[in-house]
Amino acid sequence: MHNHPFDAKHTFKLNRFTDVEKYGSMDETYVEPVTEEYSPREHLRAWLGDPQGRDQYVTYRGDEVKIHWHGKPSQCEVAHKPDWKDFLYVAWSPLGTYIATLHRQGVRLWGGSSWKPQQRFAHPFVKLIDFSPCENFLVTWSNEPIVVPEGASQGPQYFSPDDEGNNLAVWDLKSGHLLRTFSTNNESDTPNTKKHMPWPILKWSPDDKFVARVTPGQMISVHELPSMYLQGKKSLKIEGVIDFEWCPHGDREREEDAKAAINGSGSKATKKARENMLVYWTPEVANQPARVTLSSFPSRTILRQKNLFNVTECKLYWQNQGDFLCVKVDRHTKTKKSIFCNLEIFRMREKDFPVEVIELKDTVLDFSWEPKGERFAIVSSSDPNLGNPGPGITIKTDVSFYQLDRSKNDFRLLRTLTSRTSNAIRWSPRGRHVVLATVGSSSKSELEFWDLDFHSEDAGKKENTGTKDDWGSGIQLLGTADHYGVTDVEWDPSGRYLATSASAWTHTLENGYAVWDFRGQELTKQIQDRFKQFIWRPRPRSLLTKEQQKQIRKNLREYSRVFEEEDAAEESSVSAELIALRKRLVDEWNAWRTLRRKEYVEERSQRKKQVRANEDKEEIEVWVEEVIEQTEEVVVE
Repeated sequence: MHNHPFDAKHTFKLNRFTDVEKYGSMDETYVEPVTEEYSPREHLRAWLGDPQGRDQYVTYRGDEVKIHWHGKPSQCEVAHKPDWKDFLYVAWSPLGTYIATLHRQGVRLWGGSSWKPQQRFAHPFVKLIDFSPCENFLVTWSNEPIVVPEGASQGPQYFSPDDEGNNLAVWDLKSGHLLRTFSTNNESDTPNTKKHMPWPILKWSPDDKFVARVTPGQMISVHELPSMYLQGKKSLKIEGVIDFEWCPHGDREREEDAKAAINGSGSKATKKARENMLVYWTPEVANQPARVTLSSFPSRTILRQKNLFNVTECKLYWQNQGDFLCVKVDRHTKTKKSIFCNLEIFRMREKDFPVEVIELKDTVLDFSWEPKGERFAIVSSSDPNLGNPGPGITIKTDVSFYQLDRSKNDFRLLRTLTSRTSNAIRWSPRGRHVVLATVGSSSKSELEFWDLDFHSEDAGKKENTGTKDDWGSGIQLLGTADHYGVTDVEWDPSGRYLATSASAWTHTLENGYAVWDFRGQELTKQIQDRFKQFIWRPRPRSLLTKEQQKQIRKNLREYSRVFEEEDAAEESSVSAELIALRKRLVDEWNAWRTLRRKEYVEERSQRKKQVRANEDKEEIEVWVEEVIEQTEEVVVE
C-alpha cells in the first residue's frame, strides 16, 4: 500500500512499526554535516570521442577480461585490463554506456574512461540480466528464490520480506532502487521437471514507458514505469494468448518526437502523443481460428486482425524501423503428417496495414529482416533428417532473398542459394551486406560473405523496373571463409568488420576468436584455450538528422581527402620510423667494427713485441740417447 495513488492528488504513505525503534533512540545533539568536496564525474560516453573513431570489444578468457580498441592494425591495442574476480559473464548495455558483471552477490555496472564502478544491484545467485532499450531500467533473474535473512540490510536498494519466494527483479538503473519483484514459477508446473524458459520474460516498449509480461493462455500484463503499477489497473485478458512483441520505433518516429519536444518547449504542443503498438497471436481454440492482432497502447485499440487456419506455431519478426512485420506461420495439413510455412507480411506504413502472404513448401529455420531496408532472408530446408539429425549428419538448406517490388507493391524473390549448410543469417547493421554461417555443427563451419548491391547502379535504386533476368542480378559472393567450431557470429556497429568466436561454454576444441572484414578477408585470429566471450561494444543512435547525413554523403570526397591525408601521414611516419631503425642498426654495426679494429691493432702490436723479445734470447737444444734395454735372439734353421 506504500505510495498507492488514491487519486491524482492523494497518495497513501505508511511506515513500519520497527521504524519507531529505529528512529526513537537517536542522539538529538546537532552535529554540523561535513561538506563534501565536489568532484566532477567522468563522462560515461567518453569513448565515443576517440580521435580515430575506433570501436571497442570485450574478450573473456579463463578468469581474465580485456577491453580492446579496434581499428587499423597500428591502432589496435588494449584499452583496459580490469581485475574483476569471481563473476559469471559480462554484458554490454544496449547503448554501450555500461558493462555489467554478474557475481554471486549480484550485478555490478562499470563505465567511464577509468572503468570505475557505477552501480550495484544486490540479487544473490543472479544468472540472467536484461536492460531496457533506453538504459533506464534493469531486469535480473535467478533460479534460486529470494530469501531475506534476519538482520539483513533494509532500504530501497534491498529486498524486503514481501519479496521472498520471487526470483525476478526490476531495478532503476540510475538510483539502484528496487521497483518490483515477480515469480517465474507457474503453479501448474510439476516439480522436478525442466521446462524451457523464454528470455527475456519481461518485454520493454521502445520508449521505456511500459514493460509487459505474458501469462500463457490467459493474459498480457502491462506495467507503467517507474511505478510498476498495472496500466489501467487491469491486464489484457486474451484467451489462449501465446506470445507478443512491441513494435520498435524507427528514425522517423524519433525525429518527430524530437521536433514535437522542441515545438512543445516554447508553446503548448498541439500534436497528440504517438502511441506504442504491440502484436500478439492466439492459437486455434474450439471453433475459433488462430489469430494475429495488432493493438495500440495504452488506448488498447485493435488496429488489425488476421485469421489463420491449421496453425502449429507462429513467430513474430519486426523490422528494426517498424516498417514491416512478418508473422512466420508453421501450418500443418489436414492429416497433420507434414508441415509447411507461410509468411504473413504486414506493411505498417500503409493505410489499414495490408497483409501479403508468401507460401512456402519447405520448413523455415531462420528469418531475418535487413536493417533499415526492404529485404529479408530466410533459411529453409526439406531435408528428411531435419526433425531428428544424427551425429555427423549435416542438414542441407536453401537460402532465399526477397525484396519489396515498388512497381507491383509486393515482395518478390530475388535469388535462392541451393544446397547450402548455412543455418544462421547475420545482416550488417548498415544493411546491404550479409553473412551466411553454419553455426553449432561438428562437421561444417563455413562462412559466406554476400553483397546484395554489388553493382553501384543497383545500390542507388529503391525499385527495379528492369526485366525478370535483371531482378536480383546485384547479389554477389564476396568471399568464403572457415572458422572451425564457430559458436557466435556478430557484426561490429559500423558494419565493416565481423567477429566469429568458438566459446568454451559450448565445446573445448580450438577455442578463440577471429575478426574479418566485410569481404571475408581474415584480419586477425587468436586461438586461446578457455576462451568464453567476444562482444562488440554497441554504439548509441546517431544525433544527426537525415538531412545532415545526406549532406555528409554529398560531401564525402572532402572527408575522404582528410582521411587519405591521415593515412599517408601515418604511412610516412611508419616509413620514417623504419628508416631511423635501419640507420640505428647501421650505426651500431659501424661502431662495433671500429671497436674491433682498434682491439685488433692493439693485439697485433702486442704480438709483434712478444716475437721481438723471443728473438733476442738464444736457445740451445741437446739431444741425449739412452739405451734402456737390449735383447739378443738366436734363430735356428
